[in-house]
Amino acid sequence: MKSRRAFLENALLGALTVGTLDLWEIITGRAGHSMSPPKGRLPLVIATWDNRKATDAAWQVLSKGGRALDAVEAGARIPEADPLDTSVGYGGFPDRDGNVTLDACIMDEFGNAGSVAFLQHIMHPISVARRILEKTPHVMLVGDGALEFALSEGFKKENLLTETARLAWEQWKLKSEYKPVINSERHDTIGIVAVDAQQRVSGACTTSGMAFKMHGRVGDSPVIGAGMFSDNEVGAAAATGLGEMVLKTLGCFLLVEEMRRGKHPMRAAEAVVRRLAQKYPKEARENQVGYVAIDKKGRYGAYSLQPGFNFALYQQDENLVFEADSYFKK
Repeated sequence: MKSRRAFLENALLGALTVGTLDLWEIITGRAGHSMSPPKGRLPLVIATWDNRKATDAAWQVLSKGGRALDAVEAGARIPEADPLDTSVGYGGFPDRDGNVTLDACIMDEFGNAGSVAFLQHIMHPISVARRILEKTPHVMLVGDGALEFALSEGFKKENLLTETARLAWEQWKLKSEYKPVINSERHDTIGIVAVDAQQRVSGACTTSGMAFKMHGRVGDSPVIGAGMFSDNEVGAAAATGLGEMVLKTLGCFLLVEEMRRGKHPMRAAEAVVRRLAQKYPKEARENQVGYVAIDKKGRYGAYSLQPGFNFALYQQDENLVFEADSYFKK
């Protein structure tokens, strides 16, 4: 694992600006000189949290010249099938009635999108979302309709509630008085975004949602522009954390628009988190939201409300994890 300092150095090398002067030039004493800061590198994949198995699967696609869309789907499928991952897919903690319900979305380089919400019994909602993108005129299918579509496409109906998740649910019921409680320590969701060697940008996001949520609750993860957004002219972003806060600000769309205005991905992520903290100061202090972002140049960034948010990055044959900077410090 590389240090946070290494991440910050990489980010500084990525054409950050202060006023009209390049920050890299200021730091190195080269202000006014013609030297350009080092550029980003392609291809690149980044994912929320320590999802190195996911970024490795995505890299297997990207390193062979593959398409970013294929890469993010391959990456998202890894935690979806992992029974030890209690926040995504198989093994995900259920809602307060004991049902595992899944949300996911995916976007390609043409701006096409597919999404599922409140999907049950299907291990790979991200692949169902892709089928919606490719085979229907719609963007989102939900509930029984999403399940019916998945089964018609050959997906297998399965019991996704593992014994570990069931026991956690039983214990929660004993002490919770049946009230859904937000657990800010629980790592939820995988958001994964990539740019391939041909500068095609795509993104995906998949989750089992908030543990022990009210039956029917849907968060930000399947909502285009909230949990994930990709624009091939600019870049892509993905979110993690309390979905209600992300939903109310359409954080990923806003982040991509900040990059469109010229911000480095790290500075764009910071701007979105700062706006969130200023708009919802009480909620921001009590909960976690984090973003990862990339642009078409192969630059990347991440930022969160609370300390402790990390992310996985695969670039130039290195699969690394970094801790992101945060609005509230330790």
